[in-house]
Amino acid sequence: MVMDVPFLNPAAQYAALKDELLCAVEKVLADGRFILGPNVAALEQEIAALAGTKFGVGVNSGSDALTLALRALGIGPGDEVITTPFTYIAPAESIYQVGARIVFADIAPRTFNLDPEEVARRITRRTKAIIPVHLFGQASPMKELLALTEQRGIQMVEDCAQAIGAAYSGKPVGAFGRLGCFSFYPTKNLGACGDGGMVVGDDEALAEKLRMLRAHGARRRYSHDLHGYNSRLDELQAAVLRVKLPHLNRWNARRAAIAAHYNSGLKNLPLDLPLTASANTHVFHVYAVLAPRRDELQRFLAHRRVATLIYYPQPLHLQKVFADLGYRAGDFPVAEEVSKRILPFPIYPGLTDQQVDYVIETMRQFPF
Repeated sequence: MVMDVPFLNPAAQYAALKDELLCAVEKVLADGRFILGPNVAALEQEIAALAGTKFGVGVNSGSDALTLALRALGIGPGDEVITTPFTYIAPAESIYQVGARIVFADIAPRTFNLDPEEVARRITRRTKAIIPVHLFGQASPMKELLALTEQRGIQMVEDCAQAIGAAYSGKPVGAFGRLGCFSFYPTKNLGACGDGGMVVGDDEALAEKLRMLRAHGARRRYSHDLHGYNSRLDELQAAVLRVKLPHLNRWNARRAAIAAHYNSGLKNLPLDLPLTASANTHVFHVYAVLAPRRDELQRFLAHRRVATLIYYPQPLHLQKVFADLGYRAGDFPVAEEVSKRILPFPIYPGLTDQQVDYVIETMRQFPF
């Protein structure tokens, strides 16, 4: 029997929380405080507590969180910032937006996170920051990366967009670097009903600068000390996120259970299954295998109504927008090879065991 297995199903999450969500939204509408209201302030405290940091500053998006973090740290023209070519464009885009030079480093072949040895090779006297991306829900190798940054005075900005609730050696992501950046894009493990983001950290001077940067560089109304942005987290989105936040641990546990279900059912197939590094608590924002004949397999699954989505079909160093950086095919062979073989499967808390079994059985029918 053919079964529909969508890649995502945000409507199911809304249905489960409908009454709470509508109540929270109606309270905001009735209160009339739509910009930097009490829900934003409360969510900032709650996310900071989750990340094990002293502050959180709500901003318009995870992308803005990265840009404002670099601005707050004084990164700009003449500086170099190292990040991964195998991720969404936001980290590299943020480096460009502050006028610094983007320097890519290759990834580890199984975790898809930055390879510390590759990072070390690209550090120069102009390197001012590193942006490790905790890709797909598990932390980058923080011990090794911190050894590189701390001994050289290099700043670290963590991209935690896909990894809220993840941990490295028991310590939450977001608490390792000078600043950590979260996204509340609707498809994230903790997703709003629109865009949203947050920067967390421990340095109150940076917190104050971030608060100014998100509000046109103003410390107080009509008094502007910095060239800033209009990048405030919306009160309505904060209210939505506060309804969802108490469910996050349960949702992440369900994702981990689905990943274990996939691993058990797919272990005898000629696939490279996701590898969780020994120090990591993985929250499985994405469950991705490396497969032979990936494109043929994706078509096979689609024909049987199993949706998949490739993260990421082309590494950033080969994208047209970054052609001026001078990178060529072959410069980052691991990222390039992974992009040709990777295939993420559906994974979200509302996915049923029957749907997971159907994906597994469909995979077993493919003539590898």
